[in-house]
Amino acid sequence: MRAAILAVGSELLGTERLDTNSLRLTETLLRHGVDLRRKSVIGDVEEEIAAELRDCLPRVDLMLVTGGLGPTADDVTREAVAAATGRSLALDPEVLAGIERRFQALGWTMPAVNRRQAMVIAGAEVLANSRGSAPGMRLLAGAATIFLFPGVPGELAGMVEDHLEPWLAPRSGGVSRETAVLKVAGLPESLVEERIAPAYDEFGRESITILARPADVRLLATATGPPAERQARLQAMTARLAALVGDAVYSRREEDTLESVIGDLLRAAGATLTVAESCTGGLLGERLTAVAGSSDYFLGGAITYDDRLKTAMLGVPPELLAAHGAVSEAVARAMAEGVRARLGSDYGAAVTGIAGPGGGSAAKPVGTVHLAIAGPPRTPGLAGVEVDHRQLRLPGGRERIRWMSSQIALDMLRRRLLAAAQGGGGQAAALPEAAAGGRPRRGS
Repeated sequence: MRAAILAVGSELLGTERLDTNSLRLTETLLRHGVDLRRKSVIGDVEEEIAAELRDCLPRVDLMLVTGGLGPTADDVTREAVAAATGRSLALDPEVLAGIERRFQALGWTMPAVNRRQAMVIAGAEVLANSRGSAPGMRLLAGAATIFLFPGVPGELAGMVEDHLEPWLAPRSGGVSRETAVLKVAGLPESLVEERIAPAYDEFGRESITILARPADVRLLATATGPPAERQARLQAMTARLAALVGDAVYSRREEDTLESVIGDLLRAAGATLTVAESCTGGLLGERLTAVAGSSDYFLGGAITYDDRLKTAMLGVPPELLAAHGAVSEAVARAMAEGVRARLGSDYGAAVTGIAGPGGGSAAKPVGTVHLAIAGPPRTPGLAGVEVDHRQLRLPGGRERIRWMSSQIALDMLRRRLLAAAQGGGGQAAALPEAAAGGRPRRGS
C-alpha cells in the first residue's frame, strides 16, 4: 500500500509550530508496512490544497490529510477536498446536532461559525471525534482512500486509534514492523556511532537508526516479518546494542525520560533529593517535577544565582568563593553538600557554570560547568557523605549549555543511585529492568 500525508496549516510554514501530526501518522503507517511515498505541508489556501491532492491521489492508495477542519474562515480543507474530487458539500443535520450537544454538555451555546464543521463531502463517511468538535471523514477518490483528520494533536491521536488503525489492520495484514528503543545519556552521537559499528555488520545498517539531541541519544532497532521472528530479532539486536554502548543506556522504554528513571531509582531506594542550581536557573528542578509523583522523592531546591545566596542558603563559605570562584569544583561540592544538609535530603545535586554568551575568561571559558552529587557512601555501612564531581567544557549557546548541564547532572545521579543499589560495586547498565522501581503512584 502506497501512502501520502498532507498537513494543512499556514502556521506549520513558520518557525513556531512543528508538524508533529505527520510523525504520528508515519509511525502508524510504518508499523503496518505501508510505503510512505510523500509528505507535504500546505498553507490555508484552498486552491493549493486542492492542487496538491490532485497531484498525489493518482500516485497513492491512501491519502491522509490533517488540519483545516475547524470552524474559522481559514479552515478550508473540506472545500479543497471537495473541489479536488469533484464532490459537493452539504450540511449534515446529525453531525450538527452532535456538535450542538457537545457545546451544551460544556454549558455553552454553540457559536454559529461551528456550523461549518457539520459540512460533509458527498459520499464521505463521517468519523466521530470523541476529543473535539471537528469530525473527520473518509471517502474514496478513484482507487485511493482519503482520510481527513483534525489538526489538534490530541484529537488526531484519538482518531488514529479509533478509525485509521482498525481500517489499516485487515488491509495491511496487521502490524508487520516493530521498533525497539535504547535511550543513551551523556554520550555524543559520534561516540555512540563508533561503539555500535559492529552491530551494523551483524544486523544491517538499515535496521538501526540513531536519533540525537545534546547528551541524549535514541537508538532505534527495527525488525519486520512474522511476530515470533520480529521479536527474536529485536531481542538479539537490543541485547547487542546494549552490550556495545554499556552503562550509558538508561532505558529500553519509549515512555521513559532520564528524570523518570531517576525517580524510579529514588523511590525504590526510599531516598530523597534536593538540588542547588546556579547557571541552570531551576531547569534541573523543573525536569524532576515534570514527572508525576515526584513529590514522593523530590523535596525541592535552591536557585542561588548570586554568590551571597550560595552562602546564605547553602552555607558555602565566603572564603571558598573568594579563593576559587563560584564556578569551581570546591564550590560545586559545597553547594551539593549544603543543599543536602540544609534541606534534609538523602542526596543533593549541584550545578554551577558559565552559560554565556558573556562571563567567560581564558581560565574559565563559556561552557565551563561544575557538577556535584552528594549523598550516602556507595558502600553500605559506611558513615559520612560521599561527593562526586565532574567538570565539563560544553559547546554551543546558552540554551544548549544549560540543557546539557542538567542532562549530565541527572546522568551522574542515575549512575550514583545504581552504584548504591549494587552495594558499591562498579556501574551497572541502566536498563529498565534495573531502573524500574514501579510507576509513579500520584501526581503533584
